[in-house]
Amino acid sequence: MKYSREAGDIEGYGDDMVLSEDQKLDWSDRLYLAIYPEGQRKLQFWPENPKCFRSLLHEYTMKTKLISEVVFKAMAKSLNLEENCFVDQYGEEAKLRIKFNFYPKCPRPDLTLGIKPHADGTAITLLLQDETVEGLQFLKDNQWYRAPIIPEALLIFVGDQAEISSNGMFKSRVHRVVTNSEKERISLAVLYLPEPEKDIEPFEKLVDESRPRLYRKVKNYADFYLKYYLQGMRPLEAAKIDF
Repeated sequence: MKYSREAGDIEGYGDDMVLSEDQKLDWSDRLYLAIYPEGQRKLQFWPENPKCFRSLLHEYTMKTKLISEVVFKAMAKSLNLEENCFVDQYGEEAKLRIKFNFYPKCPRPDLTLGIKPHADGTAITLLLQDETVEGLQFLKDNQWYRAPIIPEALLIFVGDQAEISSNGMFKSRVHRVVTNSEKERISLAVLYLPEPEKDIEPFEKLVDESRPRLYRKVKNYADFYLKYYLQGMRPLEAAKIDF
């Protein structure tokens, strides 16, 4: 296929990268693209049809970038922090990546998941869900709860790196996608990722005697996140400080 990802690379069209024989594959296909900074775009993976795709994706990118910054300022305000602290920690060249997810009908939804349980390695994720078909579920107290569909609304949830920055005040929730034997499902996720060389660590104002520092300083979090995710492991555990 023209837009298929290359071996060993995540960008382009395809399914899971296979890293081990024991790896459980997701029942989904996806198109994964770098969308910001603009200089990191690989246009050979951007579909040319429909003709408006590239211009619409560029517009969507710039608007979700603005929305992300508004969300970070609101998060900072809720913690009584300087409003630009999240944006400053993540860097002016923070990356945006997008995933177009397609979940085909599955003959055995009792045996297969659309996406295996995981928490995102992002700072935040902005998700546009399917308009009619549910599938996303969040884990709380060892039970799975469905995420209801709100048409034309973005579902924004915290990723691991914002949990680290907030010293655990914001939680990166484990979630999954279940399959459907009767209906296909699509979704669109924008991933906000800090600059790889930026140090991500708890803000000093959120660390005191009553709430000690919970996480180590991390860098290049997204690089090792994928290996943990594909093996069904949670990379955030590696960043936690043992007491």
